[in-house]
Amino acid sequence: MEELFLGLTSFTWQSGVMILIGISLITLAVKKGYEPMLLLPIGFGTILVNLPLSVVFEHEGAPGFLKLLFDAGITTELFPVLIFIAVGAMCDFGPMFKNPVMMFFGAAAQFGIFITVLFAVLLGFDLKVAAAIGIIGAADGPTSIFVATRFAKEYLGPISVAAYSYMALVPLIQPPVIRLVTTKKERNIRMKIQDEDIPKSLRISFPIIVTIITGIIAPMGVPLIGSLMFGNLIKECGVLERLSSAAQNELANLVTLLLGITIGSSMQAERFLTLPTLLILIMGLVAFVFDTIGGVLFAKFINLFRKQKINPMVGAAGISAFPMSARVIQKMATKEDPSLFVIMHAVGANVSGQLGSVIAGGMILALVPLLVG
Repeated sequence: MEELFLGLTSFTWQSGVMILIGISLITLAVKKGYEPMLLLPIGFGTILVNLPLSVVFEHEGAPGFLKLLFDAGITTELFPVLIFIAVGAMCDFGPMFKNPVMMFFGAAAQFGIFITVLFAVLLGFDLKVAAAIGIIGAADGPTSIFVATRFAKEYLGPISVAAYSYMALVPLIQPPVIRLVTTKKERNIRMKIQDEDIPKSLRISFPIIVTIITGIIAPMGVPLIGSLMFGNLIKECGVLERLSSAAQNELANLVTLLLGITIGSSMQAERFLTLPTLLILIMGLVAFVFDTIGGVLFAKFINLFRKQKINPMVGAAGISAFPMSARVIQKMATKEDPSLFVIMHAVGANVSGQLGSVIAGGMILALVPLLVG
């Protein structure tokens, strides 16, 4: 008779809180349209794993389907690599080639990572865990997962959730931060659009050269940068249209779906409702905010030396939330002036940020063990 009420008696208020969080994420995805491909699977995975007995994850020593997915895709780092192949196939580095100065924003917008690492150490986290927390600020989910599996497996859940949640909430987070550090006059700066054609040889050689250089400078980042550049090479070579289309559509959709619900399964109440998890979520937001500020302030700094000014909002697109951040910047520009177009420049900064986040992750993976050891 007790077995009939086992589910009811096993249900805790903590599980109820997590289920409400899952419902909130689904609501943001459906009603607000905040990256539904990410938030909806994460939200539903959160609900599933916090139901009584958590059978979908693990019960009486037997792994459920979500644990199998977690072990096969997250622990092995397979999902981040596959996602980066898809992202690479979607990336167009043309806007960056036309405005090479945009490459610097991909570096400047990683500022928050290192600030957050310092904060995390001061709060008592060891350096490896602090580095994994800091990388949330890159707004790059796959890189966050990749670093966390190496440095902070015990916090992989909250780090992954924070990274993907803040990515999805770019439309909420970035606009007020940008307005805080810019003036209306700065937000209305018009930028010249470059119309030069990009040689196909450059488009093809770029992913190869970047992979080789990164492999020499930051070899620990090769799995991510290599998969990103491989996807881009498939797109740009011109002879693999079917594979390029499959990477941008079928592969991206399937892996995003599985990745989202698997990340949601890491939001178990007993692991998630803790002080360290709360601190990680707060510091992840801090990293995200400082990355945005870093990109904007860098744009304002180089404007001191340029005749043709850069709209500082573009600097905020140097984070790795591609292409969400670029769209947000253009939407802000349109609100300032319906005839103001900065999308091409924002995309250039955004794809640079994608490269910058991976290189930053590779450098952290290489340098932190040296500092600890």
